[in-house]
Amino acid sequence: MVIKTWAVAVAVVIAAASLGEKRVGAEVHHVVGEDRGWDPSTDVASWLAGRTFRVGDKLWFAYSASHGAIAELKTEEEYMSCDVSNPIKILTDGLDSILLDGEGIRYFVSSNLESCKKGLRLPVDVISQDAPDAPKIYTSESSALTAAAAGPTPSSSGRISASFVLLVAGFWLSYMLM
Repeated sequence: MVIKTWAVAVAVVIAAASLGEKRVGAEVHHVVGEDRGWDPSTDVASWLAGRTFRVGDKLWFAYSASHGAIAELKTEEEYMSCDVSNPIKILTDGLDSILLDGEGIRYFVSSNLESCKKGLRLPVDVISQDAPDAPKIYTSESSALTAAAAGPTPSSSGRISASFVLLVAGFWLSYMLM
């Protein structure tokens, strides 16, 4: 029985070592604006500060249709000018999820021009699963203080390396087989 337990433990350690530090593909669900949702009173820029978005994560938009729809735009120019005349898609359900299925910047804005101009818009920079968290560069003291007050985001704390998971599973198996 002891030989069998050690064989399982050794196999798990070898498997864990061969995986290195690859991340388990755990998706993170980001609720835009958190409790307030996508609303003209929400400070979307503060919500965005310090967040990391990875391929496979999901964005959730909760909003009132009375405030307008949400448009996903193609270019930064459309985003900056709040030009929703040629969107990639329009979200109108009041509760929509968007799978972040590729790397790059995606642009979301309120279809209400006034709300968009007042800041109800969101650029989402999506990085690969394997990319390390990028260091955050703050352009003002207030944005740095806001990010520090917000604390860690679920997108960086919710990831577990595959080797750690296998190592724990191996110890659990060896304990159960004793």
